[in-house]
Amino acid sequence: MSNFTVFPAIDLRRGKVVRLLRGDPACQTTYSDDPASIAARWLEEGARWLHVVNLDGAFGEEEHPNLLALDAILKMARAYCPPRFVQFGGGVRTLAMIEQVLQTGVERVVLGTMAATSADLAAEAVKCFGSGRVAAALDIRAGRVAVEGWRSTLSSSAEELGRSLCAAGVETLIYTDISRDGTQTGCNVVAAVALASATQGRVILSGGVSSLSDISAARRADLAGVIVGRALYEGCFRLSQALEDCDAGKTHYSLSGC
Repeated sequence: MSNFTVFPAIDLRRGKVVRLLRGDPACQTTYSDDPASIAARWLEEGARWLHVVNLDGAFGEEEHPNLLALDAILKMARAYCPPRFVQFGGGVRTLAMIEQVLQTGVERVVLGTMAATSADLAAEAVKCFGSGRVAAALDIRAGRVAVEGWRSTLSSSAEELGRSLCAAGVETLIYTDISRDGTQTGCNVVAAVALASATQGRVILSGGVSSLSDISAARRADLAGVIVGRALYEGCFRLSQALEDCDAGKTHYSLSGC
């Protein structure tokens, strides 16, 4: 894989940086009330991309000011030369919302419920904004796709939905094993590779990263990247170590995409 990206995650809830356990809002750990400082931390350690999630949007709680936090994060990313990039998801479910988010300076919007429930809308998003500006999140619980903040489950498998979305023009898929998300029990490389094989899409792996070996495994499996959350916040390793490990593995980073 010539382009492999490690994405530090910044999950926002009510203006704070948090992590959830398996997506459960009742099992929340708060790490900071200053998202911009967290962004600065990851950028200083060498992040090329930040993965930002609006949990309030995902849960349908739009009254909380996470767009203000997003703006602060974007200002941090733009301060670098060359600028760093932000991919953003959570509650983005219409074409108008995609346009609004992209206009803030976000490089790529991640579609979850919208992509899972309407391949036609996903195709229209790709047509309107370009395949490089749109990704689809495939959040999987017990082999099936979960939507609406992971509170509902569809009948589709990851491979079924992934094939439909790639046929609609989506190129980047984010695979999350919900059972492992936030657990630090190791990521599901096998399932992510199966999705990549079934779709020929560029798959980013998320959920369960616990060590540098998880990141190395994802890189060696020719995945497009990996999203890291709790393991960084808990100090299991430093982001700079993960990036150095990738460089040692002769992985090169592309500033135009992961």
